[in-house]
Parts: sequence; structure tokens; C-alpha cells
Amino acid sequence: MATLLSCRELTKTQSARPLFSGLTFGIDSSERIGLIGPNGSGKSTLLKILSGLEKPDGGTLSVLRGLKIGYVAQEEAFPEGATVESVLLSGLAGAHLEEDEQMARVERALALGGFEDRARTCDKLSGGWRKRLAIVSALLAEPELLFLDEPTNHVDLSGVEWLESVLERPNFAFVVVTHDRYFLENVTNRIIELHPAYAEGYLSVQGGYGEFIEQRAAYLASQAHQQVALASEVRKEIAWLRRGARARTTKAKGRIEDAGEKIAGLAELNRRNTTPTTIEGNFTSSGRKTKELLVTKNLNKSLGGRLLFKNVDLVLTPGLKLGILGPNGSGKTTLMRVFSGDLPPDSGEVKRAGGLRSLWFDQSRSGVEREKTLREALCPSGESVRFGGSVLHISAWAKKFLFREDQLGARVSTLSGGEQARVALANLMLLEADLLLLDEPTNDLDLPSLGVLEDALEKFPGALVLVSHDRFLLDKVCNQILSIEPDGSVKLYADYSQWSDHRSQFPSPASFLGTPSPASRGAGGLGSPSPSAEPGRGSATRGTSQSRGEGHTGEGNRGGARLSTSERRELERIEETILKAEEKVAQIEAKMAEVATDAIALQKLWNEELPAAKAAVEKAYARWDELESKKLG
Repeated sequence: MATLLSCRELTKTQSARPLFSGLTFGIDSSERIGLIGPNGSGKSTLLKILSGLEKPDGGTLSVLRGLKIGYVAQEEAFPEGATVESVLLSGLAGAHLEEDEQMARVERALALGGFEDRARTCDKLSGGWRKRLAIVSALLAEPELLFLDEPTNHVDLSGVEWLESVLERPNFAFVVVTHDRYFLENVTNRIIELHPAYAEGYLSVQGGYGEFIEQRAAYLASQAHQQVALASEVRKEIAWLRRGARARTTKAKGRIEDAGEKIAGLAELNRRNTTPTTIEGNFTSSGRKTKELLVTKNLNKSLGGRLLFKNVDLVLTPGLKLGILGPNGSGKTTLMRVFSGDLPPDSGEVKRAGGLRSLWFDQSRSGVEREKTLREALCPSGESVRFGGSVLHISAWAKKFLFREDQLGARVSTLSGGEQARVALANLMLLEADLLLLDEPTNDLDLPSLGVLEDALEKFPGALVLVSHDRFLLDKVCNQILSIEPDGSVKLYADYSQWSDHRSQFPSPASFLGTPSPASRGAGGLGSPSPSAEPGRGSATRGTSQSRGEGHTGEGNRGGARLSTSERRELERIEETILKAEEKVAQIEAKMAEVATDAIALQKLWNEELPAAKAAVEKAYARWDELESKKLG
């Protein structure tokens, strides 16, 4: 396991504001690193420094001689008139390959990316396909270390899953900046978070995102405990100093110096422990008790002669949190605009409760007036806002959304995408609503802000309709999923997990485009696994009882005498027990879909029956593992 790159005491300042300082760490050949941190912490700048595209203000960077580095930027910049094939060929510039080898690599890249038309110009590609092209172009040169800056942002769910398949078992190390938590959990084996709350300016944890969350909590708890202990010591030293200690002896002088160091250390801990990490805010409900806020009957809509969706029958009630899923161009945003009243349906009926208050968050954040200053955008009139029954000065309101007072005079157009998203959320949270219509609200938001958004949506008592490619958000918040199918029909699912389970039964669209699955990316070539790759990482989902049983084929009855007679009988019947338990879960999920418009019945199934049924499945599998281990032991 070779060290590919190491940095020591890296420091970078931007517009007189320090991004990071004193960063010291290395990257090994087997590492798949997720780089996270709040907006403005310097993640993109650090990637550029590590890839050699930008210089640090201080510190050193050591790179293994001859190391092949690839870099995928946040925004793709293809030459005017460039085609898919010409971009791929340009990715091989300087590779000194024979023409046959060049074309062979291009063919593999076309298959990996799922590009069917090599002559298509880049300006005709959607944002997701442009991102895909940039990634496969970077892979053409077969890098040993790849840097990817926000490759999952503004990309639909199928694009994110495609990238996961590429990065699941690669033959190269990589560092990826992303806010997609499922993506981090599925493809990384180390997480680095940049944040001034940490003593070294960052926290590094070996493992996926779940392991990182646990260790970060332990670190911050330890740091808080350290602050309390140091504060107690400082109080004692201050009391000693105030007693007029004579500074004549070497011992006394040493204690005075030690007291000064402790006071300075406490100040540093106070600074780190009080650094704001998350936005603060909730969506405001009107408190309306109307049972049916919005009802649709037989909605149909076409665009440009192409059917988007048909026969949409829905009842939106308080407490319903509906996620809408479907491929790009399937009509998700159009359906939201029909709900909001911005677009009429071609046929069908939309019935809204009288005086319905709905709030609309669109992908382009058109409600954010970019020519205004941040002060004007956050507080259109006067110097204060009313929120949660209190009057807040503009400075206090801005601070809740992690804006500094010196930013209030800046034009909104100069803010980052994440900062503009926070402005949009701040504006929405000032308004009362019965219905929230949110179209990709997570784009550009950092992880702390995503957590606050999730909590706010969970607490909102009104109805929510959400379009998002963030699987974690959908899974955590939504209690119903509407899927727009390729033929325009719609299907309802009890939750994201049920939708995902149903979808996994069918080949993904990528498989028809020639994209290799993780299991089939064989020896050599783009995206192939290295011999040292961890087998099965990111694919630890449990199979059916049949596949589990096949895992023991060929073991015979070795060690069978270790089981008692009753245990052997239990083992013979365990598959039937598991199947019945899983059938029970499926029955409850089907029932949830049937009663999707009955919030009370749905809640009972979700909170009581489904957890009990899933627990029974887990218990049965655990017992099977126990008996098999005893049998083979």
C-alpha cells in the first residue's frame, strides 16, 4: 500500500479570509476518500491544490514520482461544437498511444458511460450526461488518483447510481467531494471533514459515513469534556494569580507561564466548540385542520407532443410527505407546477382547499433576487423579521443561516450555490404554509444544512411534495412515493425502501446501454477492480433465503452432530419461517399502498405493524446464522 500523495501544513486564504490552515495528511493507493465540510470550508480549493491546479499559500505537497492524476471539476467546460467522441479523444492527449489503442479505449468509455451517439454535440447533452462524459473522459487516461468535485450535484438518481457502480471497486484511489450520504456510505472507505471545530482543522475517520458520524460525535463530546476540565483548571490558576503570587522564584514564573498557556488553550477550545455548524429554522405551518388540502383526479399532461404522465389520482392531506421519483424528463417538475397552479393539466381536475397556502421552491431558485444585496434578500423591509413569534434583527436572522455580518452588503449573485440555497430556504421559512412544494431543494446544500432541512420537513405538520435525488432525504422524510413510469403511468409506494426494492427486481436502464455492472467489470479496462479491492464493499445487502442457502452448498453435513435433534429440525424449517416473515412484510407494504390516502391507517401500519414484521425477519435470519454457525463449527 503505497503513499501516493502527502501534504504538510497546507494553508490557504481567500479574500483575506482563511479557508484552512495547517492541514497535514496523506493518501494511500487503496483509499477511497469522501471529502466533506460546510460551504466555504475550502473543499474545492483543496482538491485543486492536491491535483496541482492551484498553489497553496503555505505548506508543502509531495507527490509520488510519475503519479497519474485525474480531475473532474464541478462545472464541465467543453469546447464549442465538441462531440462526445472528440471529448473522449482529447482525454487521451499526451498518452502516446497507437490509433488502434486510442479507439479501443474510446469504445470502452462509450460503453461504460452508456453513450449511444458518439457524434452528439455536448451542448445537446443534459447536465447529468455532461457530468458522465467528463468522468469517463478522466478515466480514459487510467489515473492512479482521481479527484472529483461534486459529481453527484444536479444529477438525477440514475446518474448517481451509475457513478456508484464505477467507483464501487475501482483500480485507482480517489477523493470525492459530495453531500450525498448514501453515496458516501456505498463507495468510500475514509471520510475527511474540513471544519474549524477540529484541532487540526479536519477530522479523518477510516470507514464509511456511518462510522464517521459515530466517531465525530465521540470526538466532539471529548472536546466538550476537555473544555469543562480546562475551564476548572483555569479558574484555579486565576484565583492563584489574584492572590498576588510573588514572581520571584523560577517555580512561580513557570506556573504563571503555564496559567497563560491554559487560558489561551481554553480560549481556543471555546472558539472551536462555539463555531456555528448548522443553520437554524423551521417551516411555519398555518395550523390549518382541513383534511383534504389538494385532490387530483385523472390528471394528464403532455409536452411537445410527448406524454409525461396520465391518470394521476392523489389526495394530499396534512402529515402526508410525498416524494416524486422518475427519470430526467419524466415530468416531475411539470407535475409540481400543476399542483402549484402555474400550469393547467391537459385534462383532469385539481381541487384545492379554499385559501390554500402553498410555497414553491424551484430548482432555479427563481424567488431569490440575485441583483439585491444579501441584507435586502433576507429582510426586504426594515431591519428586522418576525419568526416563530419573535422579532429578530437582520444580523441575528442572517446568523441563523450561517451568514456573517460582513456579508450583508454583498450581492446575492456573488454568493455560492449553497449560500443562495440558504437564502431561498430563509425566505420560505418566514411564510406560513399548508403545502410545501420543493423541487430539488438539496442541490448545493452542505451536510449540516441538509440535516436541518430534514428535521424541518419532518416536523412540518402540513403536506409536503418533494422532488429530490437525495436518497437519504427521501428515505428519512417521505411516507409515500409516487413513481412516474416510462409509459407515463404512475405508481404509489409506501416509502422509498419499497420503491427501491421493487425497482431492484428489474434491470437498470444503464444495463441496456452497455454499462458494466460492478460484478461484471472484469480484469483490466476502465473501472475494473484492482486485485487488492475489498470484495463486496458497498453491496452488503441481504439476498433472498434461496441465495443465502446456496452460500452453504457443498458443505454437506460436516459438523452436523453439533446440533441437537430439535435444532436440526428447526434448521430444516428455517427457510420456510423466513419466507413467511418476508411475505408478512410484503403484505403490510402492499396494504400501505392501498390505504395511502388514509393518513391514520397508514400511520398505524408504518409505526406499529411494519417495524414488528421487519423485526421478525431479522430475528429469523439471525437464528439461521446461529444454527448454521453451530452446524459448521
